[in-house]
Amino acid sequence: MRMMIHGGFFTESHTDPETKLAKQEALKRIILQGYEWLQQHSAAETVVKVVELLEDDALFNAGTGSQIQRDGKVRMSASIMDGHTRKFYGVLNIEGVRHPVRVAALLKQEEDRVLGGEMATEYARKQGIEAYDPRIPQRIQEFEAKQKSHGTGTVGCVALDAQGYLASATSTGGKGFEIPGRISDSGTTAGNFASPVCGVSCTGVGEDIVSVALASGIVTRVKDGHSLKEAFRRGFEELKEIDGFAGAIGIDHQGNMWHQDSHPSMVFAAYDGETLTLFQ
Repeated sequence: MRMMIHGGFFTESHTDPETKLAKQEALKRIILQGYEWLQQHSAAETVVKVVELLEDDALFNAGTGSQIQRDGKVRMSASIMDGHTRKFYGVLNIEGVRHPVRVAALLKQEEDRVLGGEMATEYARKQGIEAYDPRIPQRIQEFEAKQKSHGTGTVGCVALDAQGYLASATSTGGKGFEIPGRISDSGTTAGNFASPVCGVSCTGVGEDIVSVALASGIVTRVKDGHSLKEAFRRGFEELKEIDGFAGAIGIDHQGNMWHQDSHPSMVFAAYDGETLTLFQ
């Protein structure tokens, strides 16, 4: 069993040691909780649980603490992909929920697997998801001052369970001050993708990630016979060609784990049951 999680890019961590330490400790706590959950649950169930924990931590830009768009509203996107069933579920620009990834998971019971905007929110209400305001004082102050926050804090998880099945989940509160209606990569297969051979979750500039279909491209290369490391290298070469900004984590079916970013400041954690790796 293997697990990797990420908390996006945190450029403020370079100048604020306390923030850096807090984020490291949060990732350590969450990945250990998640790995314990993985002992008794599938990869698909686990990635939802772990991303919910990340969405609950205001240090990260997903769920609670999400960025505010230029019209003063918070719109979030999240998705999960079960590598075993090869099915993808997502919500785009959903409002007023605590856990966007949980709403995406609820779509497993539906024929329609991706919902967006007001209808995604309405669906959540019909499923009993209570209204929730994910804004925190820091985000409100940033919005009022018309200042973009430092870095992009999309969160994600990739897990390999005891059955050898892979799954990935990714959630974001957006980049902040974007045009209302902007679509993030986190709710698409470009930013979140898994198959029987590999799972990948991305963070960074959504437009760049979508332009090179980063997550699905990496997974496809592994399926075609490339090593996980080589698949990442080729994916990020394509990203470099457009001067893109992104980071990604991935696990293959053999238990190999890899991460890469175009601007080394992605925070992530990896755990195999024995060795815990923290970066940032």
